[in-house]
Amino acid sequence: MRIAAVLVVAMLTASEPAAAITYGQPDGNLHPNVGAMIRLRSDGVYRILCSGSLIAPTVFLTASHCTTYLERQGISDVWVTFDSKFTQKSKLIHGTMHSNPLYDQAQSDTGDIAVIILDKAQSIAPVRLPTAGLLDQMKANGTLNGTTFTSVGYGIQEPQTGPGGITHDFPMERWYAAGEFNALNNTWLRISQNQATGDGGTCSGDSGGPQFLGAGATETNTQVSITITGDVFCFATNVDYRIDTPQARAFLGQFVTQP
Repeated sequence: MRIAAVLVVAMLTASEPAAAITYGQPDGNLHPNVGAMIRLRSDGVYRILCSGSLIAPTVFLTASHCTTYLERQGISDVWVTFDSKFTQKSKLIHGTMHSNPLYDQAQSDTGDIAVIILDKAQSIAPVRLPTAGLLDQMKANGTLNGTTFTSVGYGIQEPQTGPGGITHDFPMERWYAAGEFNALNNTWLRISQNQATGDGGTCSGDSGGPQFLGAGATETNTQVSITITGDVFCFATNVDYRIDTPQARAFLGQFVTQP
């Protein structure tokens, strides 16, 4: 998550961006087209930075606040893994980052979307991208209220309060959680992740990861947004960048064919 992840991860990993599934469960092989964005630290250790999804055999979708974080440090090498649990022995696919040049240039649309072009095509079936204005159409016909979405990603878990204060487990594993629609505007999809209402969502480690339309028996392979931010303690709301808008589609159209 862009704001929440930076704040939470600042306490954990020297402010590397990220965002992770809360009140969810291990994914196993349920979402093999969701992967982790990996960087090589100066100490020679590979580390999860963000999450993302395969939208074409060589195109990995993530967030620009993840890619520009590395670019600002002069780092160009990046890898992706689709292993459900990340270790130093995970299969890594090298790629080239393409941040959105319009990222953070407009207040109405942050442009927080990026892709990594993988060196090798993957045999995994990609996610399905949404049609133009899909969420607006659902709102107009009254089907958005009550709709659930499935968030998937790698990273820290929901906060735990203990004798030493608030801590977050970081299993470095792909997890998923379902949450109900909260609000929509021209840029953002907001999803409840309030445990009290049975919802789960994201936290530090999931930035760039997908929200799929539906959950459980109704879940589809259609991704409608990417994880960006939320409340700092990952309790209430998951705030996600829509990919069915003209701005997002204009960026993606440079790399993939969209429905």
